[in-house]
Amino acid sequence: MPNNETSQRKIEHLMIALNEDVEGGLTTWFEDIYFIHNAITELSPDDINLETTVFNYHFRYPLIIAGMTGGHEMCATINERLAIIAEKFHIGIGVGSQRAAIENPELEFTYSIVREYAPHAFIIANIGASEVAGKYTLSEIRRIVKMVEANALAIHFNALHELVQPEGRLNFKGILRKIAYLSKNLEIPIIAKEVGCGFSKESAVKLAKHGISAIDVGGAGGTNWAIIEEFRASRVGDKVKLRLSKLFKKWGIPTAISICEVRSVLPTIPLIATGGIRNGLDMAKAIALGADLVGIGLPLLRAAYKGVEEVEFYINMILEELKAVMCLVGASNVKDLRRVPLVFSSRFSEWLRQRGINPDKFRNSRL
Repeated sequence: MPNNETSQRKIEHLMIALNEDVEGGLTTWFEDIYFIHNAITELSPDDINLETTVFNYHFRYPLIIAGMTGGHEMCATINERLAIIAEKFHIGIGVGSQRAAIENPELEFTYSIVREYAPHAFIIANIGASEVAGKYTLSEIRRIVKMVEANALAIHFNALHELVQPEGRLNFKGILRKIAYLSKNLEIPIIAKEVGCGFSKESAVKLAKHGISAIDVGGAGGTNWAIIEEFRASRVGDKVKLRLSKLFKKWGIPTAISICEVRSVLPTIPLIATGGIRNGLDMAKAIALGADLVGIGLPLLRAAYKGVEEVEFYINMILEELKAVMCLVGASNVKDLRRVPLVFSSRFSEWLRQRGINPDKFRNSRL
């Protein structure tokens, strides 16, 4: 594959995400979870402490700017703006797949700019499972980490995306063995990251057994890669991929369910909840179910395209919403939020039961 093909695909993905409706299909199922209102709360927003420690790193807020972009000159500006905010709020930030920079070192600056503008932030490097399972050596993985001076490495699992993408090549053969090898040879945590279809409890167990340090559920309900590739397939007249992308628009595990799936078998592993989280109420629900951190992507990408001020406004808004929820349930900190009672819809409870998961373990204290 020519070096510029990956870069061109990056900008196509970016422009579609910025300008088209790329959400749809399944929802997150956070709408199936209800908090119990505390009418006699004695808390105000000023009483809420959102600080948390994960990966031995102190986060001022339980928030990650999800890894989204890089690999094209235009992406560098967006990553710079996101990095400025990550540094200001003392939160985490990921970058998009760094494959483009491995193929073309001239593109490294589109990723390394994040560390330049966020010298103290928790930065997550990113590479695909296909590349890890394939030809990438330990030396190349170390280069990916060094490129952004990463605190952690995300290996993204995007099986559906590879299948519906015109240039896709699904090949995860040997990925678990390679993860086990990397976990023994890298000095930073390795995060298994889904990108819109979520992890099941079975996949979570396999990943943990082979050395994965944390899981980013990346559930269904947010940015839908089948929809993005539907736009691309339509433009180039690829009828096979167009049909595939239409067929699989409702594929995956909703984000809220994926949190429960993973937590039911891995109660203590660091867990990041991404996938369609768009407001502070859904942030609160994700944390209440058992997420340690919450990742938000598309809204921040669109805000960053407009400017730093837009990103700052959005984050301030969702944090105020999160604090409001915590006041209304009587939770003064993140740990308390995991103790509040929850009510599930019948379909949510039924999914858990059919999967051999006791809903009561999640309706009550999740500590």
